Amino acid sequence: MSQGVVIRSCLPKTAWPPTFLVGTGIRIVPQGYVYVIERLGRYNDTLGPGFHVIIPIVDKVSKKVSLKEQVADFPPQDVITKDNVIMKIDTVVYFKVQDPKLYAYGAERPILALENLTATTLRNLVGELELDQTLTSRDNINARMQGILDEATDPWGIKVGRVELKNIIPPEEIQRSMEKQMKAERDRRETLLEAEGHKQASITRAEGDKQALVLKAEAERDAAIARATGEAESIRLVYEAEARGIEMLKDANIDERVLLIKKLEALEKMGDGRATKIVVPTDLASAAADLTFKTEMLGFGNNTPVDKSTDKKAATKTADPCCSDSDKGATTKHFVEDHVNFEQI
Repeated sequence: MSQGVVIRSCLPKTAWPPTFLVGTGIRIVPQGYVYVIERLGRYNDTLGPGFHVIIPIVDKVSKKVSLKEQVADFPPQDVITKDNVIMKIDTVVYFKVQDPKLYAYGAERPILALENLTATTLRNLVGELELDQTLTSRDNINARMQGILDEATDPWGIKVGRVELKNIIPPEEIQRSMEKQMKAERDRRETLLEAEGHKQASITRAEGDKQALVLKAEAERDAAIARATGEAESIRLVYEAEARGIEMLKDANIDERVLLIKKLEALEKMGDGRATKIVVPTDLASAAADLTFKTEMLGFGNNTPVDKSTDKKAATKTADPCCSDSDKGATTKHFVEDHVNFEQI
């Protein structure tokens, strides 16, 4: 009995298994990560986010894999274009681990393999293009590289979502040549813009002159129409006034002698010396002849103008060989009658 008691006293106070072994069997996987578990050196399971218990010593976490989208910025790579221009191009690859098991066992160093694959693919694609095509075909290169890399990384459990050419750095000589070419192109555009501006200015100026001439012609036309309308209105008013005057004379029953006096006044105005041709109506000629005959019969036609000069002596009156004083009235009368008959003919 005493021997058994001694044996119990020699046993360890802690229970089997030890506490530290229990602690090593607990695994908490954070969100966005998975743990690849190996049991005795072979793949056993993939632990997702949360609380997990594994067998200590037997199970081991082989690899911690992030399921987030990752960005790999690779250093610049030397590439040669189709026209033998050496340049440096650095790329950015966006990828995500799609299969953790393949990512853990597909390649020894998947990121390094992806970098080398990106460099070789870029050299192949740029080698098919010339310098100008390389500079202007970034989208095409990005799409082709994304397709090639995505297909090539499927055995590694990687999904390539996007590839971008970050920088294209040509040699310094090419850069200087490109700057000169750019300057020449800008100078050409400037010249073209100036020429186009002068052209538009000339066209606008010509259109303005044309419009000014059109407006001037329209203004002159409107002025002429207004002037002619005014003159026509003036003439119409004059004739209307004359017509009203004639109507008033008709309504007043004016004597023939008054009309005769008006005719003689009009004849006097016509013969004031400014007219080159005088047309005497027949009735005015008859009236003038009648008036001349009466003045001759009354003796008013023998008046001699008085000479006011005192130096000269009065000239003696010579006898008319054709006719005497007593026959003057009859002669004048016959002359007026012959003149009236001629006017009537």
